[in-house]
Amino acid sequence: MPPMLLPALPLLLGATLTFRALRHALCRLALPAHVRADPLRTWRWHNLLVSFAHSIVSGTWALLCIWQTPEMLVEIETAWSLSGYLLVCFSAGRSCFVLSSWEGQECFLLSPVYDLFPIPRLGYFIHDTVDIVVSHQSRASWEYLVHHVMAMGAFFSGIFWSRFVGGGVLTLLVEVSNIFLTIRMMMKISNAQDLLLYRVNKYINLVMYLLFRLAPQAYLTYLFLGYAGQRTLGTFLLSILLMLDVMILIYFSRLLRSDFCPEQIPRQKHKDKFLTE
Repeated sequence: MPPMLLPALPLLLGATLTFRALRHALCRLALPAHVRADPLRTWRWHNLLVSFAHSIVSGTWALLCIWQTPEMLVEIETAWSLSGYLLVCFSAGRSCFVLSSWEGQECFLLSPVYDLFPIPRLGYFIHDTVDIVVSHQSRASWEYLVHHVMAMGAFFSGIFWSRFVGGGVLTLLVEVSNIFLTIRMMMKISNAQDLLLYRVNKYINLVMYLLFRLAPQAYLTYLFLGYAGQRTLGTFLLSILLMLDVMILIYFSRLLRSDFCPEQIPRQKHKDKFLTE
């Protein structure tokens, strides 16, 4: 256990305000013509810019945390470092920002990554859930809502009880993969799928997905299986992880079908959904 537990709420608030300020700064950048013509695409583009910046920082930060505290690779419950704890709070603040950045509108950013969802913005999550149902998007989005609820329960242990911080850092290795996934999504939104960069990135994205998304997920599942049969927090987290394993494999199959077998994709009914891009 760490000698002291930093106040979680101020850290989460600070991270949230940081991402809000970053979004305001990024909104000043020029937009591609195909994006500028559509208000929804404009909002998506700005959110992806913030996500891209977050992925670069958090992905690099997670790698540094593991390099500085290698015991996080084994002691997922007890291993702790100030840098790792701040990283978890930093990423949690990013989710607060994402959920609040499209207030009162018809959709929100749904990304197949391990978004952390802290207490101070629980009202925003409820708002977005209700908004999806009212907007008749619940059928297309239910799995992502379930994902956020499960992630919320999982990461409370790291933010407020300082347990499984090592496990939280390992899950944030996914942000390395998310760098290339975000590039892919931005290029699709800007209608640039025919560029050589897109074709090169889709193969890099596939490799990064395997190395920094599927591999860490499989390794964490293996470690958490040691809690099977116990009546502990680890057992609760294992149940969440197993459900997320199923979801992440579904996301992977969708990625493969979209980039490598596009002719097999049926015409989408929900064309305004974020992930159909």
